[in-house]
Amino acid sequence: MRQDTSMNPVWFTFLNGSDIEQLELTDAEILDAVEEGLRAQGQGETVIEPRVHLVPDPAFDGHFNVLRGYVAPLSLAGVKIVGDFVGNYKAGLPSEMALLNLFDPRTGMPVAVVDATALTEMRTGALTALGARHLARPDARVLGHIGARATSYWNVRLLDRLFDLTEIRVHSRRPESREAFAGRLERDLGKPVVVTEDWRSCVEGADIVVEASRLERPEPLLKTEWIAPGALVVPYGTNSAVELSLTDIMDKIVVDDWGQAHAGPFGALRAHVDSGRLNRTNLHGELGEIVAGRRPGRESPEETNLFWHRGLSLSDIALGAAMLRKAEERGLGQKLRFS
Repeated sequence: MRQDTSMNPVWFTFLNGSDIEQLELTDAEILDAVEEGLRAQGQGETVIEPRVHLVPDPAFDGHFNVLRGYVAPLSLAGVKIVGDFVGNYKAGLPSEMALLNLFDPRTGMPVAVVDATALTEMRTGALTALGARHLARPDARVLGHIGARATSYWNVRLLDRLFDLTEIRVHSRRPESREAFAGRLERDLGKPVVVTEDWRSCVEGADIVVEASRLERPEPLLKTEWIAPGALVVPYGTNSAVELSLTDIMDKIVVDDWGQAHAGPFGALRAHVDSGRLNRTNLHGELGEIVAGRRPGRESPEETNLFWHRGLSLSDIALGAAMLRKAEERGLGQKLRFS
């Protein structure tokens, strides 16, 4: 069948990794974009589908996450596919590589294809930081961070942006990764970073605890007894590293999206949901509700809180939209013909 050539040409923008680097997004631009997506979610102006997974072959030590959503104020729908392959470091590759596809929600026409590897790292860090803005004590200054993957850098960088941390402790499974991680942070943040030899010395007594480990299987390495009263805990590893008792000490438990929190086989609190310890009744709410002013965030210094995020398609779309706007201003990206 011959293609109808009477239609006007359809073009979309392609932003590659080099384009993203040249955008030089500021910390404030990243935080503002992700917060815009959260606010739209909290105001009921979005559609978000729980992420789904593709495991090509168990022997490959990885899987694909597929995230889908729509943000009405941005007039964009989006689908992101991100590979999550733990052993990629052995081949000199990032463990997470992604593509974001943006569409006109009224016609289905493609708007953009974006290298979303750095985008995923940035928006994950922004979610961690924005969760802390609303759920950590304003005077939080000590961070204990488990994990040294790419998203970890943005966790620490953006948390420091909001809290001006006085003590940053980091730990990861491989000594070379945690040393390199600490070195990068010291260079970029201009302050010392403490590299710890174990989980306990990293997180015990910290004001903010982030668990971004890369476990091959669930293992309760983060002990509930190490969490100080008044702290915020942010676990988001693919496989759980926390004890079942962690939720017992929490005054508020907040997620990014309940729909995907109780769906799928992965996630830091998977066992808590499956066992009924975390449910819609004892969940305080979603972060978007807090950002939109529909639910309170932290209400006292004594609260011990938990924020579990699995990653929002809405954050991908919102940050992707901000990247497109800045790319247009700077004349970056390629226009590719679709039809």
